[in-house]
Amino acid sequence: MPYSKEVTERFYGVLNSPKQFAVGRFDPKDPNVATGMTGAPACGDVMKVQFKLDKDERIIDVKFKTYGCGSAIASSTMFVEMLKGRTIEEARLIKDKDIAKALDLPPIKIHCSVLAEASIKDAIRDWEQKHDKNNNKFSQTNEKRENT
Repeated sequence: MPYSKEVTERFYGVLNSPKQFAVGRFDPKDPNVATGMTGAPACGDVMKVQFKLDKDERIIDVKFKTYGCGSAIASSTMFVEMLKGRTIEEARLIKDKDIAKALDLPPIKIHCSVLAEASIKDAIRDWEQKHDKNNNKFSQTNEKRENT
């Protein structure tokens, strides 16, 4: 199964220059950092994404670490590109199909883009939990739901 040109270029780019492609990590205890990690037991791929947000909940920087095939690594570089500059609400709208289409992933590799979307959603949940602890904004909403 041949990879698309986009997947191949991204994969080799990460191998040759990891920092240029946002491979790395932020301090997960930083209140301005959201961390998401998901894995696919069927193929062994694992993705970890972290994004740093400003006071307006805009993503100002993204880092990732991915263990997996070329399509998984390329999917990670694609979500880095798609996330930077977006708000949390805009990040929620990124779908696996968007990532797969941008990379021209073959059907057998769609699970890589699904894993990427799941990692983004996991990081958003982490952000919301941190935000809840710091500002009580979300806990008030949850308390209202529990009381109804």
